[in-house]
Amino acid sequence: MQETHAALIFDARDVVGESLVWDDRRGRLVWVDIIGRRIHRLDTITGAHESWATPDLVTSIGLRRDGGAIVGLRKEVALWEFGGPFKTIAEIEPDRPEMRLNEGVVAPDGSFWVGTMANNIAPDDTPLAITQDAGQLFRIGPAGDVTKLSEDCFGITNTMAWTQDGRFITADTMKNELYSYTWNQSSSRIAERRRFFGGFERGLPDGSCMDAHGHVWNCRVAGGSCLARISPDGRLDRTIELACTWPTSCAFGGVNLDTLFVTSARFTMTADHLLANPNEGGVFALRPGMRGLRGNRFG
Repeated sequence: MQETHAALIFDARDVVGESLVWDDRRGRLVWVDIIGRRIHRLDTITGAHESWATPDLVTSIGLRRDGGAIVGLRKEVALWEFGGPFKTIAEIEPDRPEMRLNEGVVAPDGSFWVGTMANNIAPDDTPLAITQDAGQLFRIGPAGDVTKLSEDCFGITNTMAWTQDGRFITADTMKNELYSYTWNQSSSRIAERRRFFGGFERGLPDGSCMDAHGHVWNCRVAGGSCLARISPDGRLDRTIELACTWPTSCAFGGVNLDTLFVTSARFTMTADHLLANPNEGGVFALRPGMRGLRGNRFG
């Protein structure tokens, strides 16, 4: 069954909804609102919704094998039981206060990978300009050990996906490009960076997920209003229109992993724009006619 119209399923009104994951054990969607400083959990069948406030910016979330979550905050990575306290296991670049975490995803080896960026959020939650490519990628192991994955720098780190042939795909939002790397698991390093996809003129690349055919589904933020499906060899396969202008993150879920869910943002939007586009910051769902992959768990 294919339903490429994306319907609003939850009017979250997130400032920056991000880091969407499907909890296949509980049948729930889990995601964060970075600037809204909250974590969401939604039963997509009944509509039952829970949310928890966080003490600071919450930038990403992943699920753990023991049933809890691993959470990226402003600078820290923490273990978290839903509704409980945050237990920091790692701090990323503590000597660089001008940096913050952004994307974070559990890798196939059970580690948690996070990207950093120059902080773009002022103390009053208004936007700050990013003037340098200072972000990098890090791996946090189950014991809290931190490894820098490469020396490459990014403006805004986004997208983390692993292909079946052992490559890693990531994006630099500011450069409007996705890159492919080889991944050496024994050394916890990525190398041989290649341009995977770029030049697409609708918006900029934000979060992504993989389907079972090895295609990347990429959210086109900053006015893109769509999802781009990218083939394993880096060609645009199709676009799916969305009723939001800033889609941010996507994940396959549902009983058969055949529903594609999408978060969005309303950061920097004017009151007039939001009045005309009330779904900004909501969560959407569509059935594109293929299945996704079960998410990795930390530990």
